[in-house]
Amino acid sequence: MLKNFKPARFLLLLPLTFFVLGFRPPNSEEEKMQIIMVNTKNVLSYLHYSPKPINDAYSKEVYKQYFESIDPTKTYFLQSDMDEFRKYETKLDDYLNTGDLTFYKLTVDKLYQRIDEIDKMTQDIFSKPINLEEDEVLTLEPKLKNAPANKQQQYNEWRKYVKYNILQEIESMNRKSEEKKKADSGNENSPKPEVLSQDEKIKKATENVKDILEEKFIRFKKRKKMDWFTVYMNAYTHIFDPHTNYYSPQGKEDFDMDFKGKIIGIGAVIQEKKGNLYIGTLSIGAPAWKSKQLTEGDKILKIKSTPDTDPVNVVDMLSSEAIRLIRGEKGSPITLTVEKKDGSIQEVTMLREEISIEDTFAKSIIVNAADKKYGLINLPKFNADFEDKDGRNASDDIKKEIIKLKEQNIQGIVLDLRNNGGGSLTEVGDIMGLFMEAGPYVQVKDGNGKITALRNKNETPIWKGPLVILQNELSASAAEILSGVMQDYGRAVIMGSPVSYGKGTVQVFVDLNRFLNTQEDYGSVKLTIQKYYRITGESTQRKGVGSDIPMKDILSYSDIGEKYDDYALAWDKIPGTSFNKKNSFNIQALQKTSEERMAKNDHYKLLLEYSQWRENLGKEKTVPVSIQKYSDLMKQRKTQDEKFKVLKTLESGLKFTMYPKDIEREKTDAAFKNKSEVWVKNLQKDLYLQEAINIVRDIEVRS
Repeated sequence: MLKNFKPARFLLLLPLTFFVLGFRPPNSEEEKMQIIMVNTKNVLSYLHYSPKPINDAYSKEVYKQYFESIDPTKTYFLQSDMDEFRKYETKLDDYLNTGDLTFYKLTVDKLYQRIDEIDKMTQDIFSKPINLEEDEVLTLEPKLKNAPANKQQQYNEWRKYVKYNILQEIESMNRKSEEKKKADSGNENSPKPEVLSQDEKIKKATENVKDILEEKFIRFKKRKKMDWFTVYMNAYTHIFDPHTNYYSPQGKEDFDMDFKGKIIGIGAVIQEKKGNLYIGTLSIGAPAWKSKQLTEGDKILKIKSTPDTDPVNVVDMLSSEAIRLIRGEKGSPITLTVEKKDGSIQEVTMLREEISIEDTFAKSIIVNAADKKYGLINLPKFNADFEDKDGRNASDDIKKEIIKLKEQNIQGIVLDLRNNGGGSLTEVGDIMGLFMEAGPYVQVKDGNGKITALRNKNETPIWKGPLVILQNELSASAAEILSGVMQDYGRAVIMGSPVSYGKGTVQVFVDLNRFLNTQEDYGSVKLTIQKYYRITGESTQRKGVGSDIPMKDILSYSDIGEKYDDYALAWDKIPGTSFNKKNSFNIQALQKTSEERMAKNDHYKLLLEYSQWRENLGKEKTVPVSIQKYSDLMKQRKTQDEKFKVLKTLESGLKFTMYPKDIEREKTDAAFKNKSEVWVKNLQKDLYLQEAINIVRDIEVRS
């Protein structure tokens, strides 16, 4: 969860030595990294909610975290490398204090060396016959593995990894072939599917895997060392807590665009394939689409970012770097040189525009059940634009959706916060004010123990009718504050996974260049500065928000949540603040009625069984990589999967009606039409939404 934060507020808290007086700009990238290290350390030590001592014990934790990030599968470094690295296990604290890059340079240089060697290894593996008949096993669980003892063992591990991927490709071909046969059965006009022999499948699968790995190593080698430096720095920050992170300037830019739900660009997906960049899907109405000169599949050769700069050759460039060139100021010109599919070369000049990322924003739809209308509002995140007074934010969007639903005479609302990872803290209070009168909605405590209660001041809610909030294990932070406070007031029934994610901390961005006498961007630290608490005084940290109507789901058997991170801050409790509970409904009666319904719901029971089965598959620690044993394993899984097939064609019985304006938009916006169809199709299978509507109806009856 983020707060709108001006770092200058905290400058008086820092010792004068924190500032670099007479700052000299760095002469190299390495000097810049050193400055970032020292200043990140100072931010962590002086501003973090719960600072940790920078000592040898801390160094060991950083060391462990770093290798879990840089080589999580234990496939790149040899044991001899790890033995060499081990000498530095207790020195990383000293390196952070002084900005010493010795360990970082050693590990990253070695990583590039090993990647180059492994690339050659895989080329050698593909140059020889690959024996899929050989009875071998690949270990998937990193905790059961050590780094390869030597290059021969590393070669054998990659050879088994190649085999595994080939077998997966063959299985994918078989599955798609079966699905096409079923889809075409009874249709005499459908083209006959391509029938491949087993040898042909193996050949095609091998070529596909070879291409995938070649692309992987090309991308790996193109990554700049500053990218790996970010990984290195985040090993240091993660030990303070999992939500404190270093962001490079580019990473912060990406975060901001995602948070605001908008970018300045041309509205085209940039795809990367075999070292080249191509135009992907075009956004309807965006500059690329309006140009009428760019089409999906055009190869990008050059990008001219401004009229005063030379075009940049983007062949062999990472898509992320090309995207930086495409972004710019609103209204500024950009020219792309592209190669069309017919081989012709064309220059296309456009003016950059603001492009909305619609998946960020709230949306709603009318749900028809038992001759009545209900409203579903989906909120993906608590988005906000702190810099643009005309920018979009979650509370304004939800208000618009409520007004639209009220015009349809709906009887109740389901607010879907599933998979909502949070966002702006202030938006929680504003959204709460749409459903109820003024009152406190959260308490925050800083590192000095100061407690502040934040209040919603709106006295004119626009929806006072039945309200159910849906959550799951990925509902976190701001989503948990909203569901928690609406539960505490008794204004809404919380339904879904037994508990939410359990993130009870508040972060702000601290720009490192603010502590230096320079305008150059050194990146930012997203820093935990507070913990938040429900108005009852209970923390959601680690424990999450418990549902009034608990229903396990497909994530309930996975290790998802704050409590599973070793470095998450502890749970605690503070005194509650004064508030007036609404007691709008009898939770016990609603629970009883829901439990009775779900006890009779065979599809729900089957879904839980499927969830457990799937989670157990994900925990398998080894896999056979001989074609016969792998095929037998897939047949066994297919047999087990048969009983769950009914879930794919499940119908909840709910009917959905889109707004007339959206129906009109579908006629001209193919991308919007496709997204809408997928959304509605998934809703029609949504047992949790079905039960949420049932609960809204129960609230109606008991009101």
